[in-house]
Amino acid sequence: MEKTTLSKGKIRVYIADKTEDNDIVKYIRESDKFSLVGSSPNGEDVLNDLPLLKPDFLITEVLLSSFDGFEILEKLKSVMKNDMPKVIFVTNLSHSGFVTKAMNEGASYFMVKPVRPEILEERIFDLLSSDNVSSNAVKVNKQLDEKISNIFISIGIPAHIKGYQFLREAVKLAVEKPEIIGSITKQLYPTIAERFETSSSKVERGMRHAIEVAWNRGKIENINSLFGLKIYNSNEKPTNGELIALIADKMIMEG
Repeated sequence: MEKTTLSKGKIRVYIADKTEDNDIVKYIRESDKFSLVGSSPNGEDVLNDLPLLKPDFLITEVLLSSFDGFEILEKLKSVMKNDMPKVIFVTNLSHSGFVTKAMNEGASYFMVKPVRPEILEERIFDLLSSDNVSSNAVKVNKQLDEKISNIFISIGIPAHIKGYQFLREAVKLAVEKPEIIGSITKQLYPTIAERFETSSSKVERGMRHAIEVAWNRGKIENINSLFGLKIYNSNEKPTNGELIALIADKMIMEG
């Protein structure tokens, strides 16, 4: 286990992962926005350290020695309660079941390696920003994320591919601004591209690939049953815009 000195005013971070050649550890340690209060690849160390160090964020792998990331999260909820840090999984494991389990256990975010430290920083500040809005708004936003994720998983879009993230952001945008569906190329793709620091063409291709993967998995009946109509058959698949609009409309109708 490694500990560092707290710096007043900085965001306190604990990392449960190997520290050798870890870009995130180096980034957090050198940043003037964060204080690395401790790190360890050993789950038992993590459980002993966190109640004492009380970090703002726990960045954890799933696979650790002694206890895995899920066990740590479950045990911390009963030990830390009001002092519970926000938990972000940064892991090599990309199965959609891990994503679902992490979110159901109360994790704030699930990211699949390799993760650029700058993107992780953005997610941390996104979570901090959400604390400044009303609790009801946070609850609604979380419910929307969960609903979208459940739909994607049920129709076979794997969580570890870029298209999953692009489509999720697109649905959220379409729920907030339904008119954006009428301007996919000029507004929706560029907006998502800016958020993910990529190009509009890569966003479009990523979404199309995600839909193709879902259709190749043969889960076409799931989307039909989801909407209660036989919208598609195995010989056809929706365009990016059609799927985004379909799911966004469902979210809006459900309130």
